[in-house]
Amino acid sequence: MKSTRERILQTLLANPRATISDLAEAVGINVISVRHHISSLQAEGLVAAEEERHGVGRPRLVYMLTEQGLERFPTRYLRLTNRLLDQMKETLPAPVVNKIFTEMAVDLASSVKREARAMNIEERLDLIQRLLAEEGFSVQWEKQGSQYHINEISCPYFHVGQSHPEVCTVDQTLISTVLEIPVEKIHCVLRGDTHCTYVIPDLTESNLEN
Repeated sequence: MKSTRERILQTLLANPRATISDLAEAVGINVISVRHHISSLQAEGLVAAEEERHGVGRPRLVYMLTEQGLERFPTRYLRLTNRLLDQMKETLPAPVVNKIFTEMAVDLASSVKREARAMNIEERLDLIQRLLAEEGFSVQWEKQGSQYHINEISCPYFHVGQSHPEVCTVDQTLISTVLEIPVEKIHCVLRGDTHCTYVIPDLTESNLEN
């Protein structure tokens, strides 16, 4: 049997923008209990609320699943993504496909490129860590001697990358764009390594100034 939390999430999946009263009726519990569960789900980032005008009087709050909440349910995104990439690679020349992925990464990095130019290497690495985390990566960086290593502990592109390794250029290009120097991949999960690792060559602060 599904828990009350699961039933609330399932109801919001089928009926986005539901009110507390809607949820109480659908799940079969009282309004106070629904409010308690909704508060917990909001704290976990699974549910969001918005004000909605409904006739005269004060706006009412309606609730919907966040992106994180939607990810709790089985999807066919992987199958669709692979089909789209298969079709794209059959239609377009390989250099064009690679250029699309490169431009995606450059576009992701463009919003912070000016900010990054005022940063030292370690501040830029922190920025890269945040950018990649927003894309679903789990990233750590460390200094080894005179070099820096960026380790991707988990990668949201892993399953797609097994059929379409071109997607691996996105994170590498993003890193190189923010740092404004090429980085080298020395470990790759697609080659059987435990995680992907990028190494940044020996740098001085002057390498980062333009």
